[in-house]
Amino acid sequence: MSPFPTSKGYLNPGGGVRMARLPPADDVASLVRHYWVPQWDLPPGRTERQVVLGYPVCNLVLEPLGATLAGPTTRVAHRDLTGSGWAVGALLRPAAGPALLSMGIAGARDSVEALVNREVPVDLDQLRGAVAAAMARGDIAHAAGDLDQFLRGLLGAIGEEALLANRMQEIVEGRPVRTVDEVASELAVSPRTLQRLARTYVGVSPGAMIRRRRLQDAADIVRRDPHVDLATVAAEHGYADHAHLTREFRDVLGFTPSQYRSGTRTDHGEP
Repeated sequence: MSPFPTSKGYLNPGGGVRMARLPPADDVASLVRHYWVPQWDLPPGRTERQVVLGYPVCNLVLEPLGATLAGPTTRVAHRDLTGSGWAVGALLRPAAGPALLSMGIAGARDSVEALVNREVPVDLDQLRGAVAAAMARGDIAHAAGDLDQFLRGLLGAIGEEALLANRMQEIVEGRPVRTVDEVASELAVSPRTLQRLARTYVGVSPGAMIRRRRLQDAADIVRRDPHVDLATVAAEHGYADHAHLTREFRDVLGFTPSQYRSGTRTDHGEP
């Protein structure tokens, strides 16, 4: 079994939303990083905002009333939750996006790049019904197992290039990298080939992947340690200076590092 999954995507964990994350079965680990399962039961009149700086990959999301394929995002996302509900999502590896689209489940969307900043409904009623039945029993592990079984059907479409795209993601997320050339060198490909891999399997450029991971890491440190020196965070994560870090926070997230750690963000989410 894969190591227990962690995530730096949620910027305001906790509150009234219970979040479980489960690893995939070993044989589908080339297709999915982990499954994420939020559940909530909020009092009448209460709204809870989820603030997410997503990974630059696709997510397959099943909910009581439908299923969607959500593409990679270039900005922070918000979702306001009320009442009771659940979702079961698969944080997909780069190899999975084109394989899913080749099934024709997302209508006219024929490339991962066409899904950037979009969520499209997908025709997966049988799978959604099985997952909903498992969730009604409170059996999250069975719901993840249903997704494992569905994704096994994609394994035949995964070639060497798709696995190379997975390796690209592992390099970007596995350790601090500063440039596209570093990633290309480690993969033993040209920067031009790296650009094509990223556009085909991720939907955004390798530079955007690096910037996203850098910002996720910086935000995670700021949230966990409200007393951390921001100039040090900037230097350790490849920003030119404190002002560069602050500008990227404001441009992508809509608030500054100081606002984030003090709980005075402008998105009206939970601190």
